Amino acid sequence: MARVIFDAVLEPNRPLGPKGLALVIGFVALVSFVTGIMFALRGAWPVTPFFGADVALLAFAMNASVKAARRRERLILTSERLLIERISPNGLTRCEELNPYWLRVDHEDPELLGAELALVSRGRRWIVGSFLGAEERTNLADALRRALREARNFIPTV
Repeated sequence: MARVIFDAVLEPNRPLGPKGLALVIGFVALVSFVTGIMFALRGAWPVTPFFGADVALLAFAMNASVKAARRRERLILTSERLLIERISPNGLTRCEELNPYWLRVDHEDPELLGAELALVSRGRRWIVGSFLGAEERTNLADALRRALREARNFIPTV
């Protein structure tokens, strides 16, 4: 079995935990309810359903954010291959194997907003860490470059 040179699990930043999520939605619901009562008492009752809709949309968006945070990427580099394992929010796993000898890291302008970190081999590009921040992508690119150099120079002992 080949020696593992690089092994990283990439995860998006976590949103609020369950308690924090309940507190935020609860606070917004309370403010919306009080504001809705004030509008209703002043005769503007037709606007009160929109306060409830705001809370429902916020809860939907927060739950979507929590679900999206479940995705993962794992990069495993040996002298023989780079395995990119992508785990979607619903748990489906997709794996791709690349030859590290022909692979290069493309992350030329990390200060550019939205700069991608791509692994390039024989004209194909694989984007990794798209959910990471700029500094995290830069650190990952540097670590991958060092690991690929080591993988290319690795001489197995018999």
